[in-house]
Amino acid sequence: MSGSTQQTRRVILASLIGTSLEWYDFFLYTTAATLVFPKLFFPSLDPFSATLASLTTNAVAFVARPLGGVVFGHFGDRVGRKTVLVVTLLVMGVSTFLIGVLPGYAAVGVIAPILLALLRFVQGLGLGGEWGGAVIMSLEHGDERRRGFNASWPQVGVPAGYVLATGLLTLLSFVQSDEAFLSWGWRVPFLLSGALVFVGLWVRLKITESPLFAEVDQQGAKAKMPLVEVLRTHPRALLSAFTARIGVDVAFYTFTAYIIVYITTQLSLPRSYALNAVLIGSALQLALIPLFGALSDRVGRRPVYLAGVAGAAVWVFAFFPLLDTKSFPLIAVAAIVALVTHAAMYGPQAAFIAELFSTRLRYSGASMGYQVAGIVGGALAPIIALQLFQAYQTTVAVSIYVVVALAVTTLGLAIAPETRDLDLTAEPEPAPRRGIPGQIGPFA
Repeated sequence: MSGSTQQTRRVILASLIGTSLEWYDFFLYTTAATLVFPKLFFPSLDPFSATLASLTTNAVAFVARPLGGVVFGHFGDRVGRKTVLVVTLLVMGVSTFLIGVLPGYAAVGVIAPILLALLRFVQGLGLGGEWGGAVIMSLEHGDERRRGFNASWPQVGVPAGYVLATGLLTLLSFVQSDEAFLSWGWRVPFLLSGALVFVGLWVRLKITESPLFAEVDQQGAKAKMPLVEVLRTHPRALLSAFTARIGVDVAFYTFTAYIIVYITTQLSLPRSYALNAVLIGSALQLALIPLFGALSDRVGRRPVYLAGVAGAAVWVFAFFPLLDTKSFPLIAVAAIVALVTHAAMYGPQAAFIAELFSTRLRYSGASMGYQVAGIVGGALAPIIALQLFQAYQTTVAVSIYVVVALAVTTLGLAIAPETRDLDLTAEPEPAPRRGIPGQIGPFA
């Protein structure tokens, strides 16, 4: 049922390269939204309001991601995984390139932030369809005993994209004056995306379709309306995927995005302190995420996931005091340990969510559950953290917010089965009339 070892490796490589490029594009915007866009696109606002407005345009992508998950998930379950992955990469690459040539507020006035938000929305559409396809292709091609390890590689695209994006922006801001960086230097990484996308396309066009999807196609069993069927037959799986992801997102964007705002605005430290600390932690995640994915193949998805949740819930109360020391080594420790806990959650997460859904509905179900949580988690986390600190003038409020979100994730894991040994070809049983409807095979 799985492809050859060589083809599996090729699929994993294609998924890793593609997701790395997509997250490179995505994090370029996230980082620029804290460092550049407040001054370039919202110069008439005070620093706090400008940062808040910039982070709000950043959040637009998270609103678009579920829509991208629905649209591309539909075609992924109807047309095939491979075709959709090529399209999502093109959508993301073109929108990122256009951001790089976008005029600022000084040139075209209010049209500039409007176009910025629109292109960020298109980025979100592309990423919304990318994650599910990349994870599912890796999961459905590989050895069933290594599903956690194989599915974790697209997750590595997150730190890989962050390292690429932040590393380039950091290098440019280091070798250029602030004036040159704000004028044109920040545009270089965005324009570079146009060239990098061709590398991803070349690799993706060489892979074969998922064998599990091909089997469904041959049997004529493809869903006519995948999303409708997911809502009807897999609601508990959707709820589990949604809640299991929220805390992971809130913790991650607090540890990687809000840290930049906090260090530069509250501690008045150079932005390099935050960028370099997160950069080191992200580089470490390149090895840790597949390690935790492989561990979940041995001990189960939920134990590894819960260990990360517990670690993040404890560490968030040490995270901000370490930042407050204003010592770069201690700031680096804060970021590194925080991202180790995130890797423990993120490593098994892809397989856990994808395994909750049957093959004919997996792209739509996994994408929908994962991406909707991004609105509540990733989109709002930096904004809520900013507002909480502004209101209470203490980072304890931010830490409590992260812990509450992690408690929601614990609930999502509690209502789900251990997915490691589930049959990927299992179909849902008829929905019961009472209780939580649509208890699928794993929940029956």
